[in-house]
Amino acid sequence: MSLCRGTACRAPTKRIKQEPQMKNNSAEKILVTGGARSGKSDFAISMANAFSRKIFLATAQPIDEEMAERIEKHRTSRGTEWRAVEEPLELIEAIKKLATEAEVIVVDCITLWINNLLMRGDSKESVINRFDELAETVEHSPVPLIIVTNEVGSGIVPENRLARDFRDLAGLANRKLAAACNRVVFMVAGIPQKIKG
Repeated sequence: MSLCRGTACRAPTKRIKQEPQMKNNSAEKILVTGGARSGKSDFAISMANAFSRKIFLATAQPIDEEMAERIEKHRTSRGTEWRAVEEPLELIEAIKKLATEAEVIVVDCITLWINNLLMRGDSKESVINRFDELAETVEHSPVPLIIVTNEVGSGIVPENRLARDFRDLAGLANRKLAAACNRVVFMVAGIPQKIKG
């Protein structure tokens, strides 16, 4: 027995319009957020394709074989037009330095950066203090920035303190970055939803 009635379960035939690409003369700051595998990174990369000197600032670390494979897969999918810079910890300093060398920077991603700081042993208070500096750096960047982050607080409360701290820190960082950016996009199943701007 089918639960569909009439046209209710038909797949949409129209292609969903994507957000327009950034313009070369724009110094936009865009936060792209969403769940795992929602299309955040692909969307961020597509937004930057109008630029020639593109830098992909990655916070991931190849801590095991599976993660190393993921990083290599992402690097290959971006193609040779992109310059990749890996900086798992000193993200703020990297953005400031690379702003003099690029036309656009894609930062991917904030939640991995938070994880790296916590795993290094930084206190929760120390990490929070970095958020204000990051938000100020983003807001005053002379070049466009597209920042990828994750929404991690929509599920159950984690059972251990470290996971709860991570969830809380990610939510706080996202709020501060959303305030610093002039556009915010929420990705759902590969579809961009405009939240701000």
